[in-house]
Amino acid sequence: MHLIASKLFTFSDACTIREKLRVDKQKVVLTNGCFDVLHVGHVFSLESAKQFGDSLWVALNADVSVKALKGDTRPIFTEKMRAYMLSAMSVVDGIFIFNGNRLNNEILEFRPDIYVKSGDYTIDKLDHSEREALQIIGATVHFLPFIEGFSSTSIIGKFL
Repeated sequence: MHLIASKLFTFSDACTIREKLRVDKQKVVLTNGCFDVLHVGHVFSLESAKQFGDSLWVALNADVSVKALKGDTRPIFTEKMRAYMLSAMSVVDGIFIFNGNRLNNEILEFRPDIYVKSGDYTIDKLDHSEREALQIIGATVHFLPFIEGFSSTSIIGKFL
């Protein structure tokens, strides 16, 4: 079966679309993550993030990045499958996949107006290079409430 993630773009194409949105005075929100096992916490975070702007973009960790961050048994779903699931969500306007463990270079080039992370992060817990990139471009940063009991790692653990 061939899954088509209709909202998945190359990073270059995502940046081109982002520039068109800037010209149209649209506020672009960026969030990122593995989204390995889509769950209630993810849906809440994405719906909440969308409320901060006009267009919500997801920087999706590539398979190699998920493996480096989470271990050899991850990801559960491939990057194409995860992008397909995110594409089905009406609040998501665009997705691009990134290979690194950090998003600083993509932040500098994509230049979101707003950056949103879930509540298990604080400004001090953000990676220094990502925080610096956000400061350089002048992005507003928002942290959403964390919904206890919902993490891909804990959900996967229930099945093992």
